[in-house]
Amino acid sequence: MPIRAADFAVLLLYLGGITLFGVQFRRGQASVRDYFLGGRSAPWWALAASIVATETSTLTIIGTPAIAFAGTLGFLQLALGYILGRILISVLFLPAYFRGEFYTAYALIEKRFGARTRRVAALTFLATRALAEGVRLNAIGKVVSVAFGTGARFSIGLITALTLLYTFEGGMKAVIWTDLVQLVLYIGGSVAAFWLLLGKIPGGWSEVVSVSAAAGGKLRIFDFAFNLTQAYTFWAGVLGGTFLTLASHGTDQTIVQRLLAARNLRDSQKAVVTSGLIVFLQFALFLVVGVMLFVYAQHAPLAIPDGDRDRIFPAFVVTQMPAGVAGLVLAAMFAVAMSNASGSLNSLASSTVMDFDALRRRAQQDPERLLALSRRITLVWGVLLGVLALAKWGPVLEAGLSIASITYGSLLGLFLLGLLNPRATAGGAVAGMLAGLAAIVYVRLYTHVAWTWYVLAGTIPTFLVGSLVSVLDNPRQNAARNSGMQ
Repeated sequence: MPIRAADFAVLLLYLGGITLFGVQFRRGQASVRDYFLGGRSAPWWALAASIVATETSTLTIIGTPAIAFAGTLGFLQLALGYILGRILISVLFLPAYFRGEFYTAYALIEKRFGARTRRVAALTFLATRALAEGVRLNAIGKVVSVAFGTGARFSIGLITALTLLYTFEGGMKAVIWTDLVQLVLYIGGSVAAFWLLLGKIPGGWSEVVSVSAAAGGKLRIFDFAFNLTQAYTFWAGVLGGTFLTLASHGTDQTIVQRLLAARNLRDSQKAVVTSGLIVFLQFALFLVVGVMLFVYAQHAPLAIPDGDRDRIFPAFVVTQMPAGVAGLVLAAMFAVAMSNASGSLNSLASSTVMDFDALRRRAQQDPERLLALSRRITLVWGVLLGVLALAKWGPVLEAGLSIASITYGSLLGLFLLGLLNPRATAGGAVAGMLAGLAAIVYVRLYTHVAWTWYVLAGTIPTFLVGSLVSVLDNPRQNAARNSGMQ
């Protein structure tokens, strides 16, 4: 069923309005501090909203209901770990970040292990973020193919181009404030979907509870089985979710850049912890919508386009929701795609410019030249992300999280090595990262361990091997220093 005129009008209004809103933040930009950190002027609550909007994507909105449609509310166990991880970040990572004027997370690594290790960490981030964002942008193609009955290329190109325009012009300040607007929009759209879906189910909420119980407990949250092959258990959620968040929010430039944009340490801490509470509530909403879609399907035929469960929620929106309201929910799905794409573009550009001396030193003496270089790098990344989005991926939510989890372990292990082991050396840090990456590649290819354990499986060998090599490395460093003093 093609999109209706009223829905199309709502969608166009959103796309044009949010782009114009973001572009106007170009005014007042004089340096990369303004472009990459928004002049450190945003309030903590806006940063909290920006963090949530950035880590939420179209794949979250369409993929999370799909998980609950096929299973239970078990994914919510992971969100418990997300909260715990943020608390640890506020205590362990943020004080270290605010001891200097850092533009990227990896400046802290240079301070501890030197420029070479900083470049290794930055390259790890760039590769991971580019691939993960390709999956996220790919998800919007699924929405458009359901809504318009067309291929994904045009939609991916349109979203990439519009997001690139306001990110290129407005920088981090545009990213933060458009994120806030987009958060309000997609939460509002999801709440509207919840109430309309509930109204379409005969018997309302009591029917949801009854059918869910008969289907094997679809409203069940906790599973205390200790099974490394199961993705959604209490232990995988708390331990795996905590370590995933420590990596994604403590070492990934996309989120750390927002934390560095806070006015001070306390504001940064409030932003990251508050974002965890919001994320928990929104995941609960998305998952319950998935269970309600399952219950609704027991009473009325619900087509699953191409047998792809990620298309279930978009199909319901287009075919069952009233004109205008469906456009609002579709706009919400577009909103999150633009939100995380804009954040990724700005963070990819900031790391490319600030973490590699060859680029930064060439223009550092001239603030305007450095700002112009930053914008050009943003443009390059925009084109590259659009190309990556055209690749074919599996179920989008798990694909996106799995890609990030493969490299996050070695990256988190590197940061923990620098923060917790005062004897760690640069040689130990690089050796540890290689060991952690090798471990997770082995786990990924040759075991059935669930993706929720990937970060932990990479972090532990990174930290242990890094510490061991550092012990062996220290005597050589001491000998070299002693010979140099003679």
